[in-house]
Amino acid sequence: MRASASTADKKTIPIVASPGTGAMAPAAGAGEETVALYEAHTKIYPRSVSGYFSRWRWALVMLTQGVFYGLPWVEWGQRQAVLFDLEARRFYIFNLVLYPQDFVYLTGLLVISALSLFLFTAVAGRLWCGYACPQTVYTEIFLWLEKLAEGDRSARMRRDAGPWTLDKVWRKAAKQGLWIAVALWTGFTLVGYFTPIHRLGSELGAMSLGPWETFWVLFYGFATYGNAGYMREQVCKYMCPYARFQSAMFDKDTLIVTYDQARGEPRGARSKKADLSALALGACVDCSLCVQVCPTGIDIRKGLQYECIGCGACADVCDTVMDKMGYARGLVKYSTQNAMRLHWTPAQTLRHVLRPRVLVYTAILLAVVMAMLASLWVRAPFKVDVERDRGALARIVSGGRLENVYRLQIMNAQETPQTFALSAQGLPGLTVSTDASLEVGPTESRWIAVRVQLPYDEAVPGSHPIHFTVQSAPIAGVVTEKSVFIVPR
Repeated sequence: MRASASTADKKTIPIVASPGTGAMAPAAGAGEETVALYEAHTKIYPRSVSGYFSRWRWALVMLTQGVFYGLPWVEWGQRQAVLFDLEARRFYIFNLVLYPQDFVYLTGLLVISALSLFLFTAVAGRLWCGYACPQTVYTEIFLWLEKLAEGDRSARMRRDAGPWTLDKVWRKAAKQGLWIAVALWTGFTLVGYFTPIHRLGSELGAMSLGPWETFWVLFYGFATYGNAGYMREQVCKYMCPYARFQSAMFDKDTLIVTYDQARGEPRGARSKKADLSALALGACVDCSLCVQVCPTGIDIRKGLQYECIGCGACADVCDTVMDKMGYARGLVKYSTQNAMRLHWTPAQTLRHVLRPRVLVYTAILLAVVMAMLASLWVRAPFKVDVERDRGALARIVSGGRLENVYRLQIMNAQETPQTFALSAQGLPGLTVSTDASLEVGPTESRWIAVRVQLPYDEAVPGSHPIHFTVQSAPIAGVVTEKSVFIVPR
């Protein structure tokens, strides 16, 4: 039997982990190897592009930011049109006044948002990411400001690679100033949805902004500055969970940005007048512009990748190149995997996009939207909460009647005063002994003590269900709330 080598005879080769390209390289010591566990980050310089999808993207940038920055300044009557007043526990959305008890509407809104995301993803992939996601929107804005201050892609790359000069310093400073101004204004606007923005502006002008307002303006401003200015594609690739679970909502009939490999390959450079059949080349000129315009730095010619946000920038720039070469457009385009494989026409592709899965998502989404709108339409103009006063026991009062005391909260959900009439039902002879009528001001919430009496011999000892009916005027509305009447032994 061959003797095994002892532990002391074995040679230990240490493995050193360091950033690199992923290849194994010799370390400083003899016999050592370096294994890169992480890919070194390379800064991406997206090239500016114009085209059909780029115009759509900028249209949505202007639409979303016009709503975001402008809505807090819109007046509705004598107040801000959209205000989430956390201190007063009231949400104002145009003519709606919502209380914490209306939390169900937030749930409905979240359900609608989730179903919309499922629907849009099943139809055309990451449309939200490519056109309306705040990360995409603010990255577009910050890239435009960067180009304004430092020039186009090639100029920025040369400047970053070169030494620090006066021109480089002032351009970098100008860019940082623009970024910080937009980020702080974004933070100020966000806080303006929770604190009346006119008051917030006055406090800012007087340098008397409260500590919480100051914190949130700076916090959200810093988040905007960091995410859109520096992290950019890192947020989409590593922080956003949507990139990880989007494949569960994709199938081979989902519209995605695709490269027509059958038409484009083999790729290669050529002159504009070259005969493709003689050169045995495809339509792709291998200019790499599709990579240069990609905000996440991927090569769409390698197929669908989770980093692709579906913005269509590569399709726009490829169409530009095809126009210059005199080739047909659509080498890179929105299509489906089945359409590319089976060479479907646009009409055939569209028919398969409207498949049962999409129709089911659409039907469910429409049903939820209609249910939510109907609920808002029939919503009572006020809300009532009833609590039995646990500090006051059931007792016998003058006239030999039993009395229970309750606390009623009446919340006026209208911006006009309302008068309310109270009554109680559920037991024979049950009456409200306090003033059964009261007035509540606009969007006001009032607690009142209500004494309810019952003839002594009308009910056996124990707990008996009753209900309060509250009627409003001049806006007609009726709300009924349950409670119990205690008859002592």
